[in-house]
Amino acid sequence: MMKLGLFMHSAGHHIAAWRAPGVADSATLSLQHHVEIAQAGERGRFDFLFTADTNAIFYGDDLQKLRRTTETLRLEPITLLSALAAVTNHIGLICTATTTYLDPFHVGRQFASLDHLSHGRAGWNLVTSSAPAEAANFSHDAHPDYAYRYARAAEFADVVMGLWDSWEDDAVIDNREDGIFYDPDKLHRLDHRGEHFSVRGPLTIHRSPQGRPVIVQAGQSEEGRTLAAQTAEVIFTVQQNLDDARTFYTDIKARAAAAGRAPDEILVMPGLLPVIGKTRREAEEKLAEINALIHPDVGIDRLSNILGVDLSDYPLDGPLPKIPPGKEQQGRQKVVIDLARRTDMTISQLYMAVTGVRGHRVLCGTAAEIADSMEEWVDGGAADGFNIMSLTYPSELDEFVDQVIPVLQQRGLYRTEYEGRTLRENLGLPVPGNRWTEAR
Repeated sequence: MMKLGLFMHSAGHHIAAWRAPGVADSATLSLQHHVEIAQAGERGRFDFLFTADTNAIFYGDDLQKLRRTTETLRLEPITLLSALAAVTNHIGLICTATTTYLDPFHVGRQFASLDHLSHGRAGWNLVTSSAPAEAANFSHDAHPDYAYRYARAAEFADVVMGLWDSWEDDAVIDNREDGIFYDPDKLHRLDHRGEHFSVRGPLTIHRSPQGRPVIVQAGQSEEGRTLAAQTAEVIFTVQQNLDDARTFYTDIKARAAAAGRAPDEILVMPGLLPVIGKTRREAEEKLAEINALIHPDVGIDRLSNILGVDLSDYPLDGPLPKIPPGKEQQGRQKVVIDLARRTDMTISQLYMAVTGVRGHRVLCGTAAEIADSMEEWVDGGAADGFNIMSLTYPSELDEFVDQVIPVLQQRGLYRTEYEGRTLRENLGLPVPGNRWTEAR
């Protein structure tokens, strides 16, 4: 069965979504707005909700340019997903926490708490920080170098997973007659001492119904792929064409096998923004209308950020100049450069194509055509499913749920009911064993 994630993002994934007709005022900070998205996702039997996060304004510090976007507003994700856990029953709840500036005990405790509050539906999107402004919010002038961040991330993940194993599944005996709450032989300190962290433990949260939260990763660089193959159970990726997506998919599965893991225990889910119309032309016109709302200052600034090069002095109707390899967003940078070279886009055409949705694939067509392409990618060994993005909320999401998902269901490609209660059950992922129980 195809897997589908619902990538929530403010008023919509398009940079100009907040300007589009029908989008609610103050959608970014509205709980009711997010409740409607979550419940629509559950109606569509999505595997999970996902919300990205940074601890800063991601796209630079120029507040004059940013005034044309809603990028300066962002709800804290654990708080948001905890609220959504109370109004949903099956859909998974995944959000981002950085390993660069946070501490393992905080992250382990927060996601374990969300996992319990949601009865086993939590997932952690493990990232290293890339927004330059994030360093300044944690008493640093700049990020540590790339290799350091990934080495820290690998140890961070080991510590968090160790903390999640603090309690064996049957540690709580709740013997009220004798006044004994738990078996002390089944509650364990981690006593981790490594290059980056020293963490004693134990965690103050029992193991959840799914064993531990699902680990998600989005790295496309060499270091990112290595970390994902070692730790991730779901991988988000930016892919623009079938051949490149198939190459990435094959590489990740091979790396997982080399790391001693079963390749089918790591799910690859490219981002996809479907634009649905009665005809493909109608869908393309819908996209063109919202693209026209991108102010050139925003388009150039966003594209410059993705590519790591200031493009403001280059002519909009000229070709993309030679771009040196970047230190940040390496995988996304390559995808965008390859798209520009392959299609001979001008700078303005390129920012129209990618900056509205941060380089992810946009697919215009009828519901059947969109389902055809999704089926082709899954059957063609390029994806296990997709992280679905909508131009605007809630209208574009409702169209996908009401038009595309029924086509997938009729073809036997997608569930009609949830398989279980936990995120792992619905994703088809195994419950990991507790290290202490297995050692015994």
